[in-house]
Amino acid sequence: MDYQLIWVLLIAFAVFAYVTLDGFDLGIGILFPFEKKQENRGKMMNAIAPIWDGNETWLVLGGGGLYATFPEAYSLLMTAFYIPVIVMLLALVFRGVAFEFRFKSRDHTNHWDFAFAAGSIIAAAMQGAMLGAFIEGINIKDGHFIGGAFDWISPFSIFCASAVVVGYALLGAGWLIMKVDGPLQGKLRAIAKPAVIWMAANLAVVSLMTTYLNPAYGDRWFSTPNIYYLAPIPIVTVGLMFWLWHAVKRREKTVFGITLSVFFLSYLGFGITLFPHIVPPVISFRDAASPDNSLSFMLVGAVIFLPVILGYTAYAYYVFRGKIDDAGYH
Repeated sequence: MDYQLIWVLLIAFAVFAYVTLDGFDLGIGILFPFEKKQENRGKMMNAIAPIWDGNETWLVLGGGGLYATFPEAYSLLMTAFYIPVIVMLLALVFRGVAFEFRFKSRDHTNHWDFAFAAGSIIAAAMQGAMLGAFIEGINIKDGHFIGGAFDWISPFSIFCASAVVVGYALLGAGWLIMKVDGPLQGKLRAIAKPAVIWMAANLAVVSLMTTYLNPAYGDRWFSTPNIYYLAPIPIVTVGLMFWLWHAVKRREKTVFGITLSVFFLSYLGFGITLFPHIVPPVISFRDAASPDNSLSFMLVGAVIFLPVILGYTAYAYYVFRGKIDDAGYH
């Protein structure tokens, strides 16, 4: 068995699960500044109250799995991204505290609302900035990081940060459109319309800029016969964006599903661009992997616990599948 490939796919799955599941509840925090009524903000938070902390399980799984299975990659990436990782984690802590305290501290609701929104925006922005810096590549020499503490800040990484914030906001809007009715749903549809345009523009610019960052990236997509095999990914993505634009006007459940599909195709394109590098531009996942006997031992645990995690996650979403109102789910 190719344990190295299996584990890189499992890590990729865990990261995508985190991005999509925690992405929409971060998106709800990003949307908070656009809604001033405390009653509606309460509905927005109640829409994710039973599931938000479970979504972050995938962050632990992705980070812990990377440490155990690809320790060299973990060491280099954590060194290069030490500051944005710490800022992201602090933002997630602030956001979690705000989530719990908002319902208990009636005299300081506005302060906790600010903490919830700020934590969500900052966490999303840090994830986007790290994504941009990851695509640009890490400065490595003789297996060691030789860059500076702020190498992760660049025009490209800032643009990626903006793209992730807008994408998460659109995911959050899609989730809430399914969960609420009335004027609040109408306001969310109005917010989603410009977000679709912004997201489409971000995807186009980031995709084109990526192909120019490294000649190998451009060759991966535009050389023959690759261009014929890979062309369906951007073509389908464009079609989904047009569908999403029309769906936000009158659909409920399809908005979230289409946005998830766009995220998946974007993530797939990102993986195709960088494969097989786990630390661009020089270290492949095979260079950074633990010994096969370690990978095979850990795979036993993954085979046992991954279905459990997937099972209770699916069950939680099934139980709380209904609409939300002032009293909660119904």
